[in-house]
Amino acid sequence: MAKKETTSFKKYLKWFWGIVLGGFTFILLLFLYTAWDPFNALPSFEELENPQENLATEVISIDGKTIGKYATENRTPINFKELPTNLVNALISTEDERFYEHSGIDFKGTARAILKPGSGGASTITQQLAKMLFTGKASKNIVKRVLQKAKEWVVATKLERQYTKNEIIAMYLNKYDFLNQAVGIRSAARIYFGKEPKELNLSESAMLVGMLKNSSYFNPLRREEKVKQRRNVVLKQLTRSEFITEVEKDSLQKLDLGLDIHKESHKDGAATYFRGHLQKVMRRWVQEHPKPNGEQYNIFEDGLKIYVTLDSRMQQYAEEAIDEHMSNLQKFFYKELKKNKNAPFYDIDKSQVAGIINRAKKNSDRYKRLEIAGKSSKYIEEVFKKKTAMKVFSYKGDIDTIMSPNDSIKYYKYFLRSGLLSIEPQTGHIKAWVGGVDYKHFKFDAVEQQKRQVGSTFKPFVYATAINQLKLSPCDQFPNIPYTIPKGKYGIPEAWTPDNASSKYGGMLTLKQGLAGSVNTMSARLIDMVSPENVVRLAKAAGIESDIPANPSIALGAVELSLLEMVSAYSTFANRGLRVSPMIITRIEDKNGTVLEEFIPKTQEVLSEESAYVVLNLLEGVTQSGSGARLRSNWTSYPKIVTGFPYKLTNAIAGKTGTTQNQSDGWFMGIVPNLATGVWTGGEDRATHFPGISFGQGATMALPSWALFMQKCYADKDLNISKENFDKPKNLSINIDCDEKKDEKGKGTTQEEDTDF
Repeated sequence: MAKKETTSFKKYLKWFWGIVLGGFTFILLLFLYTAWDPFNALPSFEELENPQENLATEVISIDGKTIGKYATENRTPINFKELPTNLVNALISTEDERFYEHSGIDFKGTARAILKPGSGGASTITQQLAKMLFTGKASKNIVKRVLQKAKEWVVATKLERQYTKNEIIAMYLNKYDFLNQAVGIRSAARIYFGKEPKELNLSESAMLVGMLKNSSYFNPLRREEKVKQRRNVVLKQLTRSEFITEVEKDSLQKLDLGLDIHKESHKDGAATYFRGHLQKVMRRWVQEHPKPNGEQYNIFEDGLKIYVTLDSRMQQYAEEAIDEHMSNLQKFFYKELKKNKNAPFYDIDKSQVAGIINRAKKNSDRYKRLEIAGKSSKYIEEVFKKKTAMKVFSYKGDIDTIMSPNDSIKYYKYFLRSGLLSIEPQTGHIKAWVGGVDYKHFKFDAVEQQKRQVGSTFKPFVYATAINQLKLSPCDQFPNIPYTIPKGKYGIPEAWTPDNASSKYGGMLTLKQGLAGSVNTMSARLIDMVSPENVVRLAKAAGIESDIPANPSIALGAVELSLLEMVSAYSTFANRGLRVSPMIITRIEDKNGTVLEEFIPKTQEVLSEESAYVVLNLLEGVTQSGSGARLRSNWTSYPKIVTGFPYKLTNAIAGKTGTTQNQSDGWFMGIVPNLATGVWTGGEDRATHFPGISFGQGATMALPSWALFMQKCYADKDLNISKENFDKPKNLSINIDCDEKKDEKGKGTTQEEDTDF
């Protein structure tokens, strides 16, 4: 009997060792196969040293803030030292408690997972990184999954030999996709909490670590309560690992998530129009500046750093100013349109309205997609008539509604548009760029893409030419009578006699009064004295690139220019007659910080320092006694359409309003010693406008945005926006001290209402 039991024991012992040795042999062969498999090659040393990443290109403002990114994956890697300790503690306590003890594979954790299913995952942080970097999504085929797991183990051990533990943590957090364009921990911190990772508190860190389990399921924008529950699990793990106390855990678990969403898509965030323009500039740049190996940089994947001239604070103030005024202005526009049977258009018939709507339809993305798909005109027409669910813009936030694409086109025609641009004259640095009221819904850029008639904002170039060429003084007087340029002169087909918008004539006016009151007879006289050709020459030298006809009518602004051109040209007056070409980029670096190019502005002398100062003196008259006087005054009341009035600005401001025919365009150009800013406001179509001059003038449509912007800039002392007088040249030979009588309210002799055309 004893012999039989001994034989049986030996049999079981052989089976035991056979299974153990067989298991080890299988695992050994599996690892050898994984290492030698030519069809499933392991990463080389070079690949481990430089794992392929799609890195976002970062747009960094002059004050060091990231204002946007261009990305296939919105990833901006950071170093371990930029991670807060609470985030690292949360990660280790939740995902891999023995991270600093194992060499890539936690055999104890693996054994526990096999012997006790449901007790926790066996994958270490290093294995998870290996999977993300080199093995990819788990296969559903069991054999392939086993081979994949083996490869994952081998890669994990290689990673442990190649990198420090801290580097592995940083790589893991930089690689993980936290969803909602948040690829990597830096993007996640910025998008979900509006912070840099170093600024994350423990609750925020716990939420992000909780998402590592499955970000698609634990999505804060869709399952906030589930995400909160998962965060609380992480906090419990932190207590278990003795990183925090029970009291701290209980207190933190009661908190809300504290989300502060800052989306970073191309349509969201700050300076969207600027970034759209910058992207076009960068597409040209990469074609002209290849990599050392001859390949072209990819602005969406190569992790470039673009340092731009924009100031994030000024950009914010500009966007706020436009939003505040335009949301207010729009309310009054709606009220005016209630009286208009042809709303939102004036001055055109039904056939012209149909033409406008049809053009908008054919320019829409929807129409172009259907055309490319080969759909017939009849089919497309039916699509545009059919009601469908859509989001439409409003100043109170997007509205979910149901309407046809045709109706949505007309809906958007009701909205007035606006643009603001601000330039530092001495450097050419563009400091703020607002191309419209909402990039998502109104992509056409009113700063650079759009060209509209500039009205009386062009008159200073006429005055500047006369002063520079003839040494005229602001005090020189001319009769305020109709002025005619005869037929044939300058090639005009008919005699030209412009009317004053005010229809007032008689007496003598100084140049200063003429510009302050935007008197058309004065502008006509001056352009005849110097010739249209010379005015065009000066305007071109000042930075206007668009075609300007050498016609006398340009004296009244009958020329279509962009806001970018106008502000750039006005900057010349503030920079003592020296033009500095506008700049948007200071330097470009690659992902390693190597400078690829630094940018220097081009300069050109346009007019003498003395002439530039005299023009500024004339433009100061506009804000002292002309159509820009509401910047300073509080002696009269204005309707609430003049957003934010009274402004009570007391410093030196050189400015000019402009209003085109039928109030289709409202302009205000304003200069202080170290900042030139222009605003345009109007409808998408010239037929969309206020019916009367009171609401439709530049001083009402555009000036308030400028004033609000400047108030915000002045309130921020760190910006150092000048409140000083303009620098007066030494030995000024032109007399600027005109003895003009003031009325009892502090006005000059010209009327305060805007009469620019």
